[in-house]
Amino acid sequence: MILTVTLNTALDLTYAVPALVPHTSHKIHAVAERPGGKGVNVARVLSALGHETVVTGFAGGATGAVLRDLLGALPHGPVDALVAVSGNTRRTVAVVDGSTGDTTQLNEPGPHIGADEWAAFLRTFGELLPRAEAVALCGSLPPGIHVGAYAELIRLARAVGVPVLLDTGGEPLRRGIAARPDLVKPNAAELAQLTGAREPLRATHDARRRGARSVVASLGANGLIAVTPEGVWRAAPPSAVRGNPTGAGDSAVAGLLSALAEGLGWPERLARAVALSTATVMAPAAGEFDRAAYEDLLARVTVEQQTPAA
Repeated sequence: MILTVTLNTALDLTYAVPALVPHTSHKIHAVAERPGGKGVNVARVLSALGHETVVTGFAGGATGAVLRDLLGALPHGPVDALVAVSGNTRRTVAVVDGSTGDTTQLNEPGPHIGADEWAAFLRTFGELLPRAEAVALCGSLPPGIHVGAYAELIRLARAVGVPVLLDTGGEPLRRGIAARPDLVKPNAAELAQLTGAREPLRATHDARRRGARSVVASLGANGLIAVTPEGVWRAAPPSAVRGNPTGAGDSAVAGLLSALAEGLGWPERLARAVALSTATVMAPAAGEFDRAAYEDLLARVTVEQQTPAA
């Protein structure tokens, strides 16, 4: 199975309005509610692709109960191994402007996690690791969790030989990458913050030198760039699309992990990641992907090796 970790789960709400106009009232003509947080989004896509997936992290309060109910109702969905906490799980709100297709995102910080709750999570994580083919550590840290938390989890996974993908930003990324994860997937802004370099290829090389075995950087509408032991690769969709980008990076992570679990090479991993992320932007609700669009895009993603392995 594939294990995804979401320390800051969320109840994702998507509001569709005819046009988003500041300083005015809006009538919402469509509402979608989904279990969310980066690792939950990854797990949902992995399950849709047919992979056995387990979700762990934290959930609490009335919002956490709704999230868990929605997670349990998913057809062939991921297994819920979330750890209960006393605080209330956060909400995220995506407001989709029907006139432009653009999205405005509002994110709550999440509940405070106490020392006993963190210890309970570590026990759960340790029990799940031996059965995992791979682990994805995803998203922000809720209040109360130390900034080296992902580095701690990476070391635990490496100690039992489980490959680890890290998808976070800021100081948790800086600490985590030094613990030598197998794969890091930052976006362009996270990459620039980590390295100080704004040229994507230079920044991706710099990130890999900091400890990761491979780095796959998300460049938004321009696709992905990957610096790996097998060489440097670029992958791009056939054309730019407009829509709701919520969850697109998480779908890319799911594509990378699923292809890794299936033993596919870098061209197939990157093509799947780009096709899934693009199909997610095209879907009407946060964190979903348009399956027909995905299957069409998969054959049309451009993947080029720029530099062979050294």
